[in-house]
Amino acid sequence: MTTVPTDMRPRNAGANLKTGAAWMRGRVMPIGEAAIPLNDWGLIHSDITYDVVPVWDGAFFRLGLYVERFFRSMESLRLDPGMSEAAVKTVLHDLVSATGLRRAYVAMVTSRGVNAVPGSRDPRDCRNHFFAWCVPYIHVIRPDIAQSGASVHVARTVTRIPASSVDPRVKNYHWGDFTQGLFEAKDAGAETVLLLDQQGNVTEGPGFNVFSIKNKHLVTPAAGVLEGISRQTVLEIGAELGLVTETRTLPLEELLQSDEVLISTSGGGVAPITQIDDRLFSNGSPGELTTAIKERYFEWAGSPAYRTEIDYEGA
Repeated sequence: MTTVPTDMRPRNAGANLKTGAAWMRGRVMPIGEAAIPLNDWGLIHSDITYDVVPVWDGAFFRLGLYVERFFRSMESLRLDPGMSEAAVKTVLHDLVSATGLRRAYVAMVTSRGVNAVPGSRDPRDCRNHFFAWCVPYIHVIRPDIAQSGASVHVARTVTRIPASSVDPRVKNYHWGDFTQGLFEAKDAGAETVLLLDQQGNVTEGPGFNVFSIKNKHLVTPAAGVLEGISRQTVLEIGAELGLVTETRTLPLEELLQSDEVLISTSGGGVAPITQIDDRLFSNGSPGELTTAIKERYFEWAGSPAYRTEIDYEGA
């Protein structure tokens, strides 16, 4: 296993890392200086996996779950950068510590890398490599919009990539469907987009899972989606609040009959959805249960039970 370097000083010692930083090949650097080769299979084939863990008020939230999922994704894609879970956690900790950011969006990435045999098309000949980067905390839905409730457009020109082609449980950069859907949503005046599968069932949106609340039942799609850590957190919170939680097929028609709709994401936690296409929910305002789930999410983010504190003094 790769050992983690002890010298985490940035390559450019005078650089301001608060706007973003990266860890590559054992060094911390400003994010604008980080680069991968143009012939890296992660770039030219999207043969790459990643995960993102949020830092909230100076601590990682549910770090262990995010790192475990990252390693499952690598195993699924047969990627091995020679890093242990402990080594990855150390890199992430030292990277955030070096930036001084107390609220951050932190990515861990493993790429297939460059093929070491000229002309080879065999992925086994590639040298896999790990890197990480962080930037100030990202909100998938802007906080001012999330405060009053976001609008969502259901894509009509594109469906979600079938799971038989790209497994959505493996976090990936295959965003062709999401990007096309986002253009459609923005053209329709909506904040973001929701994709259906080829049978017309709800899947997910770019960077978020979706939930329906109806008669105190909390329902989220079971297939065609990333099994999000924030999604898991919302399901656990829902059960704690006395809701009946269900993970199953969710037809669009059922979603549109919801009492409330919300999304979960590592970039913002929980956000209410008050409009899908022309359908309004909760009279166009965040619903009572959605608000309760959102408040509880940030209570959990502040709880020692779910936090891994970052030592900024050792940077």
